[in-house]
Amino acid sequence: MPSARNLTPKYNQGDELSPWRESLNRIIFGYQTRLGRAFDLVLIISILLSVIAIMLDSVEAIRLEYGSLLYAIEWGFTILFTIEYLLRLICVRKPWLYARSFYGVVDLMSVIPTYLTLIIPGAKYMLVIRILRVLRLFRILKLAEYIGEAHVLITALTKSRQKILVFLYTVLTLVVVFGSLLYVVEGDESGFTSIPKSVYWAIVTLTTVGYGDIAPVTPLGQFIAASIMIMGYGIIAVPTGIYSAELVKAYTDNKNPESCTACGEAGHDFDAVYCKMCGHKLSD
Repeated sequence: MPSARNLTPKYNQGDELSPWRESLNRIIFGYQTRLGRAFDLVLIISILLSVIAIMLDSVEAIRLEYGSLLYAIEWGFTILFTIEYLLRLICVRKPWLYARSFYGVVDLMSVIPTYLTLIIPGAKYMLVIRILRVLRLFRILKLAEYIGEAHVLITALTKSRQKILVFLYTVLTLVVVFGSLLYVVEGDESGFTSIPKSVYWAIVTLTTVGYGDIAPVTPLGQFIAASIMIMGYGIIAVPTGIYSAELVKAYTDNKNPESCTACGEAGHDFDAVYCKMCGHKLSD
């Protein structure tokens, strides 16, 4: 497997930013400068205001009275964030790599829903995803090192995904079997009118949610339900144990907490100068 050093982009003369792009990069990504901090603060305030406007627009009474104003505010923020997204692509060395990073995808998804409303009514409410952009607050508060901790959590989840998928397949098999069994035992009289509905009941029971909209009434059905409930308590602990084991391993293997303040990518070499994901210059 190639090392992180081999994955780090090699920058030649053509990769260097022009002076105006370098200055723009320091403002947009440079949280250590006065202009950079001011830019981030204005951006975060704008994000919060835009999310509040979207939430208010979902209230019918407010929408009926201030719908036009909220519509104008929504488009104003969308145009502002679109310009900001394009500027971010302009001032990084590897625009495509930044666009594929976590922050790059979130930045893009924060503007797309408004344009989709021209085709799909109601898509604008997906704009609440903009709240994820407030994660940039970590940089302003000089908490960028915590991004590395988030990377450890994601790494542990990725490493445990196969075990969790096998576990979910087992659970799916159980609910289908138990649901079908209750459909045969209880029948239409108890509300188990079909196998899909009975499977729904089995899922609700196995996860110990217990809505109570459907319940077995025969002694055999109640015995099976009780068995599923007890089984549910044991099953809930399985994915937690799987993830916890991988989390401990990920913390042990995480030797370098250095994270890119632009895209959040972690795991760089100690002597790395540029981010291997987006090409942004790492902090000194």
